[in-house]
Amino acid sequence: MSLETPYYLIDERRLLKNLKKIKYVRECCGAKSVLALKCFSAWGVFNLMKKYMDGTTSSSVYEARLGNNKFGKEVHAYCVAFSKEEVKEVSHFADKIIFNSITQLKMLYSHILNCKIGLRINPRVSYSRFDLADPARRFSRLGVLDKKSLLKVLSILSGVMFHFNCENSDFKNFSDNIDYISRTYGSVLKQLEWVSLGGGIYFTREDYPIDKFCKKLKEFSRRFNIQVYLEPGEAVITESAELVTKVLDIVHNKIDIAIVDASTEAHMLDLLVYRENAKIRSNGGGRFRYMVAGRSCLAGDIFGTYRFRSRLKIGSIIKFCDAAGYTMVKKNWFNGLAMPSIVIKRLDGSIDMIRRFKYRDFVKSLS
Repeated sequence: MSLETPYYLIDERRLLKNLKKIKYVRECCGAKSVLALKCFSAWGVFNLMKKYMDGTTSSSVYEARLGNNKFGKEVHAYCVAFSKEEVKEVSHFADKIIFNSITQLKMLYSHILNCKIGLRINPRVSYSRFDLADPARRFSRLGVLDKKSLLKVLSILSGVMFHFNCENSDFKNFSDNIDYISRTYGSVLKQLEWVSLGGGIYFTREDYPIDKFCKKLKEFSRRFNIQVYLEPGEAVITESAELVTKVLDIVHNKIDIAIVDASTEAHMLDLLVYRENAKIRSNGGGRFRYMVAGRSCLAGDIFGTYRFRSRLKIGSIIKFCDAAGYTMVKKNWFNGLAMPSIVIKRLDGSIDMIRRFKYRDFVKSLS
């Protein structure tokens, strides 16, 4: 099949490698995994994912509704701040609703229908390379800090959430923080049915000590007789997708600059947010050095600088790898650039064009 660039290509075979590890964790220690839709919501692969995962977790009413409609299974609904109308709506299709503050809990829990109620706790420990994403950063609004206030509302709760990791591949750090949570909140956990340890844990990486991870979770669960949930996002979809682009022009300003038919601002926004370069598989060891840039009007719309084994030319294909997480959920219409299509390579090798965005989609996004 001839595909018009740019497009996101999700590879189910690569996705399956991560899903099997997630299933292995559940079989080894009983920890359930719910997909973090804030990271990845491409429901064209949900039929595969739901065979290996226990449900979804959300950050808004729309995400919770999507999880219910397209994934099924458990739906965890969290939001930094709900309105009364949103809580009433989400309670129709969520299994668990997790509040961010005691104020929200007290104000809104009476409007919930047949859902288990949880509360997010800020344990004051975290792991993140970026202050922007650190849930325990100074003046963080994410989660309850005061343990005394927590104890006063414990009778309303069936569970709590500790989301304290961001891109954490350091097992020792995770283990030490779990020990700290056990010491600090053990009396709370013993009175609850479930606890979510959030996402941001890179336990599907090739070099991650997954058996030690399972042992730690199993000990934690048994100690407090509690069901453990994980909320993986990146860990589910890491290395499973590419953004496929084509070189439209090559200009020179002290360095050769290849301009592709995509944009960091519009299609891989986290590169700008966290000041990182995109990854490409063909990078390394080549003679020919190029800066690869997007085609938006933003001067800093740069994917990165790479060395290629052969010269680039107009029409050359450049594939940015690890392009599943926080890409499709953040894509936007900046400059009116056409959004990349969403394409899936199925387990049997067949190619499915799931979505092609057109001018009408651009128009409908505006008023």
